[in-house]
Amino acid sequence: MHTPPEAEQHLSLQLQGLVQGVGLRPHVVRLAQRHGLRGTVHNSAQGVQLELEGPRQSLEAFRACLLARPPERARIDHSASRWGPALGASDGVAILAPQSTGGATALVSPDLAICPSCLAELSDPSNRRYGYPFISCTDCGPRYSVVEQLPFEREHTSFRHFPLCPQCRREFGDPSDRRFHAQTISCPSCGPQLHWDGQPIGSTEAIQAAAEALAAGAVVALQGVGGFQLLVDPTHAAAVQQLRQRKGRPEKPLALLANSAWMERHCHCNAGERELWLGPAAPIVLLRRNADQPPAFAAGVAGITPWLGVMRPCSGLQHLLLEACGGVLVATSANRSGEPLCADGVADADVLRCLADHVLSHTLPLLNRIDDSVTRCAAGGPLVLRLGRGLAPVALPHPELPTGGHLALGAQIKGAFALQTASHRLLSPDLGDLSSLAGNAHHQQSCREWLRRHGLAVSRLVCDQHPGYSSSAWAKAWAQRDAVPLLQVQHHHAHLLAVMAEHRITGPALGVAWDGSGQGGDGSLWGGEALAIHGDRYTRIAHLRPWPLPGGERAQREPRRALLGMLLEAYGPGWRDRLQPRPHLAFSEEELQVLEQSVQRGINAPRSSSIGRLFDAVAALLGLAQQCSYEAQAALALEALAMEAEASARQWRLHLPLQRLSAQEPWQWNWQPLLEQLLEALQQNTPAPGLALAFHQALAEAIAALARAEHCEQLLLAGGCFQNALLLELTTRALRTQGCQPLWPQQLPCNDAALPIGQLLAAETMPINRVAPGAANDVPGRCR
Repeated sequence: MHTPPEAEQHLSLQLQGLVQGVGLRPHVVRLAQRHGLRGTVHNSAQGVQLELEGPRQSLEAFRACLLARPPERARIDHSASRWGPALGASDGVAILAPQSTGGATALVSPDLAICPSCLAELSDPSNRRYGYPFISCTDCGPRYSVVEQLPFEREHTSFRHFPLCPQCRREFGDPSDRRFHAQTISCPSCGPQLHWDGQPIGSTEAIQAAAEALAAGAVVALQGVGGFQLLVDPTHAAAVQQLRQRKGRPEKPLALLANSAWMERHCHCNAGERELWLGPAAPIVLLRRNADQPPAFAAGVAGITPWLGVMRPCSGLQHLLLEACGGVLVATSANRSGEPLCADGVADADVLRCLADHVLSHTLPLLNRIDDSVTRCAAGGPLVLRLGRGLAPVALPHPELPTGGHLALGAQIKGAFALQTASHRLLSPDLGDLSSLAGNAHHQQSCREWLRRHGLAVSRLVCDQHPGYSSSAWAKAWAQRDAVPLLQVQHHHAHLLAVMAEHRITGPALGVAWDGSGQGGDGSLWGGEALAIHGDRYTRIAHLRPWPLPGGERAQREPRRALLGMLLEAYGPGWRDRLQPRPHLAFSEEELQVLEQSVQRGINAPRSSSIGRLFDAVAALLGLAQQCSYEAQAALALEALAMEAEASARQWRLHLPLQRLSAQEPWQWNWQPLLEQLLEALQQNTPAPGLALAFHQALAEAIAALARAEHCEQLLLAGGCFQNALLLELTTRALRTQGCQPLWPQQLPCNDAALPIGQLLAAETMPINRVAPGAANDVPGRCR
C-alpha cells in the first residue's frame, strides 16, 4: 500500500542568546540542508530568525539538533517556535540581510582568540594568509572590540572600512568554506595595514623592526585586539625598569605574553589552568612558578611573588611578534596608572609617546577598548580577577521583563556598569579606576554607547550608596536632570545579589561579603559582613569587630595604619608599654603621637569592619608590608607566605571567635584573640609562613562557625577577599565538610566589577512606586 507523502509545514524559530558573531547562521544552513529543509535565516535586533519548510518530522529533528548542539561558541538562552502551513519556500537555505525592528536585545560576542585552524594557516607558506596579522574566521577574531551597532554584521563593525576582495568574497559566500559569512575576515589584499611609528609598513618588515627594537631594550606599544599593550624584553632589566617608571607602576607584577612551550617549562599548570589558558578567551592566567627552572626574566618583572600572570597570543599579530622574539615578552596595558587603556594610535598619540619608544599600530579602528582578562583557578573552578577581553561582555539570562532600560553604574575603583534588557542582564568589562577625569569620562561614554547600541532609554538608575563615588554623583545628577527614578544599593548587599544572579537564586539567601571597604547601612566602613538577603532587603547577621583606621583613606595603602588602629583599640593609649617587645611599625615617634591623638579624638579615623584591612594588619605584623603601591599588595604577600608553610611543620592554631553580645545584636567575629595569639607566637619565634597559613585557616573556620550557628545549608561567598585562592579553597572545604553548599562567582568577578549586576537585581525586585523620581533612596535594610 502506498503511503502518501507527509504534508509539509512552516517553522518560524526565533533564537536569543549568544547567537551572533559565533557562526550560528552558517551552522543553520548546513544543518538544514542535511535535513532536506528549505527557507531563510537572518540576524535580527533580537537574535537570529529562522523561516524553514519541510516535513514536520524533519523540522522537529532539525530543531532538536540545533538546540542541543549549537556551534561551540554559541549559547541559546531562549527559543520560540511557531508552526503553520508551508508557504512555498524556494529550494535551499539562504542567509538574508539583517532585519532590525524594535530595541536591540541581541548580544555581542566577546572577542575570540585565534583558533587552531587560523594558526595553522598563519604558519603555512603555501596559504595566501601566511604571515597575515589579521587572520580570522567564523570561529575566531575580534567581535566586541569592533562592533558599532546591532545586529552583528560586517557593515556594523569597523571592518566596513575594508571591502572584501574577490577571493574573500568567494569564501564568504561558500557554504562549504569555514569563512562562510564570517563577518571579520580579510586578507593581505583587502584588510587592515600595519604602521610603524605612524608610517605604513609591510607585515614582515613591521615584525622585524619591532623584534629588533625589543631586543635592543626599547619599550614598544603594540595595538592589540582591545587596545595597546606595552611590550619589553623580560630579560632586559633596564627596559623593565624604564617601563615601570613611565607607567607609574613601581611594584605590581607585570604580565607575560608567552607561547605554550615557555609556559609549560616555567609554570606549574594543572588541567583546569590549562583549559583556561587554551580557551577562546585567552586570558592572563595566574600560574605558580616552576621553582626547578632558573628565572628566565629580570627580577623586576614579578619580584618574589610565587605566581606569574601569563597569557597566550590572542591574535595573528601577537603570535608573529612573539615567535620573532623567542617566545616570551612582558605585555602590560598601555595606560598611565589610573587612566583608561590607549586604543587609538592617533587620538592617544601623546600618551603613547610618553609611554613607549616605538608604536606598532594598524588601520582597523577599535571601537570598544577593553583590557586583557585576568583569571586564576581556585576551588576546582575558574575565578575571574579582571573581566576583560574574551570574557566580556557578560550576558546573564533572566525571566523576561516588560521593558528594559535599568542602568546600574557600579562603584569606583573597579568601574563597570550593567544594562537590563528585556531578556538579559548585561555586564560591561572592568573599566578601571573612576577616580581620574579620564577614567570617569570613559565610564560615562561607554554607558552612552551601550544605550545607543541597544536603542534603550534609561527607565531607572541604580548606584552604590557611597556619596563620594564618581558613579554615584553622576547617577544623582542624571536622575535630577531627567527625572529618572534612582535607587542606591548598599555595597555588600549588591555583592551578594550578584552571586544570586549568576546562580539564579530567587529566594531568601545568606551570604558572606568580605572585601576592602564599602559604605555600610549605618554610615561606617563595612567589609567583613554576613547578610541575610530578602530580595531588595537585607539584614546584617554578622560582622567583623570594628576598629579605627588612622588617616582614613590612607590606611587602604598603608597596612601599618590598620595595625596601629587595631593595637590602640585592643590595648588603649598605653599599648606600647603593655606589649614588650612591641611590634615594629614603620612610623617615627612623632608620627605615632599624631596618629594616636587623631584616634583618641576621632579625627580622620573612621571605624571599619573590613576583612581586607584585617589582612593588612596581619601582613604588617608579620613584617610583609608597611606601605603598598597597589591594591591588595599586602593580602597577596600574606597568601604567598602561607603557601610556603610546610605540611610537616608544627601547625600553629589561630582563632577568630564568633560572639554575640546580646540576642538583639548581630554576631561579631572578634579579632582580638587572634591578635593576641599572633603576638604570642611571634615572641616564641614561630615561623611566619605557618602563622600566615593559620591566619587563613582561622578565617575559613570563622565562616564555617557562622554557617553552623545559623544552620545554613547554603552560603554565598562574595567580595574581593575571595580572589585569594587559598582562602576560598579552605572556606569551601570547611563548609562542605559540615554539609553546607558554598556558592561563589565563577562567571562574574567576585570583586567590585560585579556590583552592577547585583544593583540591577535589587532594582528589579523593588516596585517603581517605592523609588522617588530623581531622588536617592537607600535599599531598605536593618542592622539588628
